[in-house]
Amino acid sequence: MKKPSLKTASLRIAAALFCGVMILSGCATSHSAPKHVLVVTTTTGFRHSCIPVAEKVIAQLAARSGDFTVEFAGVDPSSAEYKGVDGKADTAKVNAAITAVLAEKMSLEALKRFDAVVFCNTTGDLPLPDKQGFIDWVKSGKGFVGMHAATDTFHGFRPYIEMIGGEFKTHGAQVSVDTINQDSKCAACRHLPASWTVFDEIYQMTSFDRASVHGLLTLDKHPNTKETGDYPVAWLKKVGKGRVFYTSLGHREDIWSAEWKAGSGERKNTPEVSEAYQKHLLGGIRWALGLESCDAKPQSPGGR
Repeated sequence: MKKPSLKTASLRIAAALFCGVMILSGCATSHSAPKHVLVVTTTTGFRHSCIPVAEKVIAQLAARSGDFTVEFAGVDPSSAEYKGVDGKADTAKVNAAITAVLAEKMSLEALKRFDAVVFCNTTGDLPLPDKQGFIDWVKSGKGFVGMHAATDTFHGFRPYIEMIGGEFKTHGAQVSVDTINQDSKCAACRHLPASWTVFDEIYQMTSFDRASVHGLLTLDKHPNTKETGDYPVAWLKKVGKGRVFYTSLGHREDIWSAEWKAGSGERKNTPEVSEAYQKHLLGGIRWALGLESCDAKPQSPGGR
């Protein structure tokens, strides 16, 4: 048998390597398909005016990153379809719509389509088809992301409070604060300086235990009185096999969007702060989806 030439042998090796690369590329492509995220903006308590802006921004983050697609589960009580004869929102119609949309999007069967659920300024006791089933779904290896009033949701349902890691207690007037970056390596904070100044409504928490969360942003003094203390702002944690990311920031429209009333005196946050907040959210969402590696171990009791 004729011995293959050096050139022929080299071509065969190159072809084999190319095939191997293509196989690996095929595997990578199959794993890099966009994740699917459900964004819940339904409220049965106070409804934040920033919700329409927040929905737009989250959709933009999904589209620009290509990491995930989004569906929304929300009911806007101010919509004309829910107005009663007196021109005000018909409570019965609104409640029926809320129950219907959550039954459609958050039944255990429907949740099979999603990799993570975002609670964006949800409030009150949402009529989920199966509240404990939802918690178990997250624990099974899914992602959960909460923004601002997500901790003002399900106050009477302890499994939810334990999952998210804290519970809204109160807040003072909106104020400028210098948040402390507790983890400059995590995707949610690595773009932020050691001290990040932001103007927002700052929550004070109860049912919070630093021993069960990995701190991301915090304050070492009361946002309004400036008395020394421990005031968590953002954190992440593992719950079973699931991943939970929460940030208490997100009350104001101008923290969400750099375009909102640009150039007007109504803005308290610069466009740069808005852009940093969006990166904060995207990093947290990506971690919750398993697309980023962040240390989820609790820090020392002081969170440093």
